[in-house]
Amino acid sequence: MDAKTYSMLENYMLSCMEDSAHDKHHILRVLYTAMEIAETEKDVDYDVLICSCLLHDIGRPEQFQNPSLSHAVVGGDKAYSFLTGHGFPESFSEKVRECIQAHSYRKNSPPQSVEAKILFDADKIDVSGAIGIARTLIYTGQVGRPLYSFLSDGSVSSGKGDETPSFFHEYKFKLENLYSRFYTKRGTEIAKERQAAAIQFYENIFREVSQPYTAGAAALKNHIETGF
Repeated sequence: MDAKTYSMLENYMLSCMEDSAHDKHHILRVLYTAMEIAETEKDVDYDVLICSCLLHDIGRPEQFQNPSLSHAVVGGDKAYSFLTGHGFPESFSEKVRECIQAHSYRKNSPPQSVEAKILFDADKIDVSGAIGIARTLIYTGQVGRPLYSFLSDGSVSSGKGDETPSFFHEYKFKLENLYSRFYTKRGTEIAKERQAAAIQFYENIFREVSQPYTAGAAALKNHIETGF
């Protein structure tokens, strides 16, 4: 891939980036991590990988407008149309589409090619550890979701089994479980190096938000009931 082609792909990617959790810097971190992982894998088509990394989140605007859509599916189709429309072979464009459509944690379409597996791992690494916590909190605020929800007894829910979307729910559903979902050896190693930071943050914030609803709430109830 020459510099002119890379610049064209990057400019198209930038035209589709609208939120700070999935911005240019997220894309570059994914790309750079993918390049590191690729050095430990065999028979990687670097042009397919680079293109897939650059364009993997271009379907985000459509998903923001209609949450029922999958940004991975939309993005794969957009990438295919863009690439074929700019003279890329259909076989190449289809490989990129398949990589993008298989990168979502929530879609039941596991990656098949080595390039798709590398993209999946690189993207999930950017939601692991401390950076994953930070990005998830940004996204939670952008879409108007709360940090946490409550159980029927009024205590703060850990997020496990919640139906109400929140940061704690996202942590329990995705962030806590992704470490067993990697496809490459190097991707697994990088993620495991970051895991402790995410666990520590979640445990600290859960403790800090839960405490006022126990001791403090009990003190308030006592004051109201007794008048003292």
